Amino acid sequence: METFESLVRTEFAPKNTYLNTASTGLLPARAVAAVRAGVESVADGRPQDMFADVEAARASFARLVGVPDSRVAAGASVAVYTALIAASLPDGAEVLTAEGDFTSVVNPFHVRRGLKVRTVPLERIAESVRPGTALVAVSAAQSADGRIADLPALREAARAHGARTYIDASQAAGWLSVDADAYDYVSSVAFKWLVCPRGVAFLVVPEDFGGLDPVFAGWVAGENPWDSCYGPVEELAHSARRFDESPSLFSYAGARHSLALVEELGVEAVRAHDLGLADRFRAGLASLGHEPVPAPGSPIVSVPGLGHRQPELSRAGIEVSDRAGNLRAAFHLYNAPADVDRLLDVLSG
Repeated sequence: METFESLVRTEFAPKNTYLNTASTGLLPARAVAAVRAGVESVADGRPQDMFADVEAARASFARLVGVPDSRVAAGASVAVYTALIAASLPDGAEVLTAEGDFTSVVNPFHVRRGLKVRTVPLERIAESVRPGTALVAVSAAQSADGRIADLPALREAARAHGARTYIDASQAAGWLSVDADAYDYVSSVAFKWLVCPRGVAFLVVPEDFGGLDPVFAGWVAGENPWDSCYGPVEELAHSARRFDESPSLFSYAGARHSLALVEELGVEAVRAHDLGLADRFRAGLASLGHEPVPAPGSPIVSVPGLGHRQPELSRAGIEVSDRAGNLRAAFHLYNAPADVDRLLDVLSG
């Protein structure tokens, strides 16, 4: 049986110090091979069945977040799924969001006319749910600085006031255990911590679909897709597949293997690995006199005032992000203590 470290070494071999998973995760070798095989099958005139890959990826994601695959829709964009939820709300409905949250989570509510969007600091979102709040929409972990929402408190506050909950797990799924059954809707892209190709996203809905109408339903949303290619779809899928977008098949060809790898490694093992590296970086920052944005329990570390050093770090072969003047480093399964030390060494001058 392969160990965590040996399995990671088999799948990943970055040629630099890559600490930017919060932007884009690295692809494992098995996913690269699967995408290549899919592309070549089309080039050869013998396309493989990549719709089977969509179903395998859907099932794998469902297991990772603890729900039946019948509750998981497969698409390409969190913003599209946010817009689907926004379209379901009645005029005058209040949506509660967090300040500075990622645009895909909040903007569709702003452009949907007739909604009342209220924004509060992340730390106050649970206490800010009130009678009349229809929906609370928030990222499980903040893209800009890694802060983690108090999801249990949010869930209880929403239940107390009859509000629905919408969680974007894009910066959490893959390293943080996500119990999607605890919320009404959960979305996530997969090209970050789930190390999938770009073009893969999922939406978890309630068994009764939570009042959502499949407003963008195409032929893939039919109970029998190949019988739904012409004219109106006569029978929508009985599962969350009625909310599928037409899939980016090459991306899903790789995604099924990326998600299988995450399952094989285990989210708890990934979490322990990632947080160990982040804590090592935080300790090193303290010795250099820098204090990151407080984000306990997160593998994303954002350091005020150091964002301007991102180009210098990139030239040194270290990939991080500049977010609003903050240096953002993200530590994931393919990183090692030597990567942390390399970053600290360059920052120390």
